[in-house]
Amino acid sequence: MPRAVECRDVNLVYPGRGKARPVEALSRVGFEVDEGEFASILGPSGCGKSTLLRIVADLLPPSSGTVKVFGRAPHEARRDRSFGFVFQTPVLLPWRTALDNVAIMQEVQGTPRSERLATAHRCLDLVGLTGFEAYHPGELSGGMQQRVSIARALSCDPRILLMDEPFGALDAISRDRMGFELLRIWERTRKTVLFVTHSLSEAVLLSDVVITLTRRPGSVRAVHRIDLPRPRTQETRLSPRFIDYTRRLLRDLEEDDGALPEAG
Repeated sequence: MPRAVECRDVNLVYPGRGKARPVEALSRVGFEVDEGEFASILGPSGCGKSTLLRIVADLLPPSSGTVKVFGRAPHEARRDRSFGFVFQTPVLLPWRTALDNVAIMQEVQGTPRSERLATAHRCLDLVGLTGFEAYHPGELSGGMQQRVSIARALSCDPRILLMDEPFGALDAISRDRMGFELLRIWERTRKTVLFVTHSLSEAVLLSDVVITLTRRPGSVRAVHRIDLPRPRTQETRLSPRFIDYTRRLLRDLEEDDGALPEAG
């Protein structure tokens, strides 16, 4: 059975403009993620985490190397609607209700209105927003807006969910709650997730596997299997094993001139 995501010697160089020199963003990146796994990509700012996610999603071509998604090229996976993408900000249409924002993906695909609204209702229920279908984005908190964004990504039943620091703009309390909300959703759907984060503890709490990247040009420093029992709770973060995993990730990144991700 093919891996959900397989990267082999992926390189990306941004060409220079004018007198600017080319920038090597990624260098010989290689890793694998199995179907149904929750995998996090962790590293210092500017190391190419989001760039790597966009390459997997076929939003950006690599300069060299290969990427496979369920054994197929990214453009084939995108054509088959295998991806759901959650951005750093919710990117919701302010004039549309939560329900209509979730339904927009299937609307674009020409799905009949009754069918797409039924799907949107199910997805909003999945993210805990039943009762908020008629609310507009400006009437929702930041965390609730991001839940709408996750529901929209799930509305086309993707095989893999790509999440680019989706909680980075939230306050600490909201971010913590959304982490556990995402765990609840993942437990119910068992989608493959590739999740970009700056947070050490967030990576350990959520993940089956954590891929750490070096400073730019980003390359894989290590791949950590997180062997903690599920479901994970607040108490999980107090366990000696959780603390040990966090320390391991921190040691991975200590050589990067102090450009460390968040501990929390």
